[in-house]
Amino acid sequence: MNLKVNIAGVEFKNPIITASGTFGFGKEYSQFYPLSALGGICTKGLTLNPKLGNPPPRIAETRSGIINSVGLQNPGIDHYLAEDDVRLAKEDVVVIANVAGACLEDYIAMGEKINESKAQMVELNISCPNVKAGGMAFGILPESVERVTRAVKDVCKKPVITKLSPNVSCIADNARAAEAGGADGISLINTLSAMAINYKTRRPILYNNHGGLSGACVKPVALKMVWDCFNAVKIPIIGMGGVQSYTDVLEFMICGARAVQVGTYNFTEPMGAYNIVKDLEEYVKAQDMDVNDLVGSLIVNG
Repeated sequence: MNLKVNIAGVEFKNPIITASGTFGFGKEYSQFYPLSALGGICTKGLTLNPKLGNPPPRIAETRSGIINSVGLQNPGIDHYLAEDDVRLAKEDVVVIANVAGACLEDYIAMGEKINESKAQMVELNISCPNVKAGGMAFGILPESVERVTRAVKDVCKKPVITKLSPNVSCIADNARAAEAGGADGISLINTLSAMAINYKTRRPILYNNHGGLSGACVKPVALKMVWDCFNAVKIPIIGMGGVQSYTDVLEFMICGARAVQVGTYNFTEPMGAYNIVKDLEEYVKAQDMDVNDLVGSLIVNG
């Protein structure tokens, strides 16, 4: 049996990674289980300067997920490098630093700063509004996906994973654009645009009016988009969206993901990612299989 996976030359002891924005910098969760049990950790989104995020309310529950409008609250890259980066380097787990910006220059600066980090990889959050393009997110148009990916690749010495937004006309086109920009891999999906309404007040529940939907409800969308991208590019894919069990992981890998991120489930079950690792290990051992054989093994009908 084998649980190890390799993404852009980086070896993960298993394909389970915690998703950005759902695991902080791992400190709280390390009270529940050793972080070394995981394949990897993707940090909370980092920006050049500290951000307080959006005013509350910024989380709204749905029947099978949540809508968030947190707004990338984080201590800034310099604080991360001085504090969390050093601690995470001792955890015997692959660390992926998630970075974001408000303009192309921000991403370039972050790409340079993150070279100082001990993180093994970088994940680009390109769902942020581009202040120099009227607020349109970098990840909407293929040309901007390619531009920001290439700009970071030109200055960053670490493997770069471009995180794709599902709020686009054709995610396969954006996957191809990330590949053309030099991405070492892609991750998907980020959250779906959504709203929650208080019918009594006739107002949005979120202060920011709308946010990003995640959780079990987005899994069918995520599986389809992973499959679309697997058939569009040759670079490795990290899948995410509604993962709550080892069977969800199997499904994502069958659709083409080489590794899988666990996100919203961390909120409802702090032991969630750890339990998925253990269940997946038992399954792979019982089947005496190499987990990599699952990748892209979907048998389509017709």
